[in-house]
Amino acid sequence: MLARKGLLPDGFLLTRLAEDQNQPNRSRSRFQRARFITKTGSCNVAHKNIREQGRFLQDVFTTMVDLKWQHSFLIFTSAFLCSWMLFAMIWWLLAFAHGDLEPRDPNGEPGPVPCVTAIHSFTSAFLFSIEVQVTIGFGGRMVTEECPLAITVLIVQNILGLIINAVMLGCVFMKTAQANRRAETLIFSRNAVIAPRNGRPTFMFRVGDLRKSMIISATVQLQVIRRTVTAEGEVIPVCQLDIQVENPLRSNGIFLVSPLIISHTMERGSPLYELSAQSLASEDLEIIVILEGVVETTGITMQARTSYTPEEILWGRRFVSIITEEDGRYCVDYSKFGNTVPIRMSSLSAKELDQTRGVQEGGSDANLQGWGLVRAGRGGFRRGGRTCDSSAPQPWYAQSEKAEGEVELKGQKKKVQLEVIGRQIEEDGLGELSE
Repeated sequence: MLARKGLLPDGFLLTRLAEDQNQPNRSRSRFQRARFITKTGSCNVAHKNIREQGRFLQDVFTTMVDLKWQHSFLIFTSAFLCSWMLFAMIWWLLAFAHGDLEPRDPNGEPGPVPCVTAIHSFTSAFLFSIEVQVTIGFGGRMVTEECPLAITVLIVQNILGLIINAVMLGCVFMKTAQANRRAETLIFSRNAVIAPRNGRPTFMFRVGDLRKSMIISATVQLQVIRRTVTAEGEVIPVCQLDIQVENPLRSNGIFLVSPLIISHTMERGSPLYELSAQSLASEDLEIIVILEGVVETTGITMQARTSYTPEEILWGRRFVSIITEEDGRYCVDYSKFGNTVPIRMSSLSAKELDQTRGVQEGGSDANLQGWGLVRAGRGGFRRGGRTCDSSAPQPWYAQSEKAEGEVELKGQKKKVQLEVIGRQIEEDGLGELSE
């Protein structure tokens, strides 16, 4: 129906239908797990039995900013009405004490000068209070110099009216300029995927910015929240573990000029290292994504959040490409933003794959990817799984199984032991240092 009305393209609906049919049945389960962060980024935590409610009144401004719009407008309206009524009562009492409310004969002698002219009842006092606080000044009522107390009340009401206006304008500005407003145009893929990338299982999701204005110094942070049990039997319901984002610069900074696929390699040391296709459905975890940055137009720090539960993580699928080059510029097709395609992938976890490949459990940080290091020259190393004249990667143990290595010396090939090569290189280095 939406495509027929032109609201959504036909291709988007077709790809979404195909994607929904390919999703596993566990995503359609009636059981809905509790999550800390909703898909829209709000915190799904209910605070109960808070006894010290007075702490919220110590920070009134933040409390008013956090309120909903209808509650804020109710408070502002009540503040204005109460102040108008309060000072109307004060003006009426001043007029009553000075005798300005007594009836006078218009044809008789003029009476004493009133404190406020043209106040004959509480209604006229209420209208005068509104004119003073809002600084309307119709000219029919005014304060005279007869009563110094009336001048003092006029000053106090003006100051109080300015304070109420300042607080109201500040709250309205802060509510409209909140950081989560800018996050409304930052979108995340509804599902995350796990697919092989460079031979390793990789957790991936997509993020994009709908506005043309950039997010300065954008950073992405991933955390895993899961329930753990210590060796002593203590149950930790909320255990937060950081996940390293795959980045050659070893930082979480990104340049969000177009939709990006944020990835995390499931290697040793990763909280997802033992995650497999079978254990994914029964895992009690939640992956939280936090995107922070500075809005280019306003300079306000913003934060966008989302989370992925096991039902929203698709195993063996990959995001489709949505960026094309047309007329000398790049175009992004957001109708395929969350579309995925199935790929061939083993259902084993990254740990089981490493064990199958023969990765040692007690290896150093250099061979966490399942590749060994051998001496490649003086003071240097090279990957054991890739040789100079062989483009196909080989596991590290395949090199150790070879008893001999080939080296080229003066155009002739000679077979020598790898240990002999390393010993000769070290002796040459020591000889040059002694000379």
